[in-house]
Amino acid sequence: MELLSTRLLALSPSETFAMAQKSNELKAQGFDVINMSVGEPDFYTPDHIKEAAKKAVEDNFSFYSPVAGFQDLKKAICEKLQRENNLEYTPAQIVVSGGAKQSLCNVILSIIDKDDEVIIPSPYWVSYPEMVKLAEGKSVYVHAGIEQDFKITPQQLEEAITPKTKALILCSPSNPTGSVYTKNELAALAAVIEKHQNVYIIADEIYEHINYIGEHESIAQFTKIFDRVVIVNGVSKGYAMTGWRIGWIAAPQLIASACTMLQGQYTSGPSSISQKAALAAYTGDQSCVGEMRTAFERRRSLIVDLLREIPGLNVNNPMGAFYVFPECKSYLGKSFNGKTIETATDVAMYLLEEAHVACVGGDAFGAPGCIRFSYATSDDNIKKAIARVKTALEKLV
Repeated sequence: MELLSTRLLALSPSETFAMAQKSNELKAQGFDVINMSVGEPDFYTPDHIKEAAKKAVEDNFSFYSPVAGFQDLKKAICEKLQRENNLEYTPAQIVVSGGAKQSLCNVILSIIDKDDEVIIPSPYWVSYPEMVKLAEGKSVYVHAGIEQDFKITPQQLEEAITPKTKALILCSPSNPTGSVYTKNELAALAAVIEKHQNVYIIADEIYEHINYIGEHESIAQFTKIFDRVVIVNGVSKGYAMTGWRIGWIAAPQLIASACTMLQGQYTSGPSSISQKAALAAYTGDQSCVGEMRTAFERRRSLIVDLLREIPGLNVNNPMGAFYVFPECKSYLGKSFNGKTIETATDVAMYLLEEAHVACVGGDAFGAPGCIRFSYATSDDNIKKAIARVKTALEKLV
């Protein structure tokens, strides 16, 4: 008799968290491990946001919040969307959740039925396919390699759409690659979706504020598909608030209502204190966002330059987020101490054990020839880590 559900048994563990756990185990043994596996800003939450949370505690915001979030926060999100993205939403179209991960899962569970197809550009964030599995849908992968800057083309998208296609998940700026779609590239993808009236776009824009090309471009800006776009965003990356667990969607009313109903049955409203902190994030001084972005851009340039000095790595120049995704195919088949490197996951494990640098193999992201480094760490850590990586890779023959 199987004690666990087939739904659970179908899921794969998160490779990013698995690598973080392995690095923590090595640290506990006394090794100096530099963790570049988890996508988390190394900055502290800005002081004015923390003060708002303290005030919320003092003001006794200790009761259940509305299922879809406090009205003042939803209004502030609408104002942010108008101010920064020139998009019109009402508070009723906003659903605040316990992190953008829950927001994504809410949307997928609300619109995907058994055997519905969801197009996922590859490389992809590790949780997208697992969420589709939970909804009993089918993931359809469209691969874009480093030669096309990890971005799919309109032709690829068109060829992937079938009568069973229900949604496209588009992440820009991207985890794991850091690639950013330009306005023209998004317009071309939107033109394809426009022809297919039953297809939604789930636009994961959690890295919106960490881009190095200027203004963020949302695919929701194209009016002919606006009513089929669900924006997923939150405060975790841009405001260094990962642990506060606040994400949200801006969606067509039908989907917003569906997600509210779903959330009402399995978590109810998100943390009241965290929502008040998020309100301060969106309505307060925004200089902290620019300061962190400037630091990330400097680190991006640093790590790209250092990685390009390592023979055998193919490195593009990511335009957003805080990841770099070098191709490491030339090291597959090489060995050290009698152990052969067969996969990118093997490369990552070798670098953890030999260099004490934690990264993640691209196999988990649908890109078996790459590895992901998060550069959400100090300049000194980046320099030390990549020097170790270079030394370790030189040992492979």
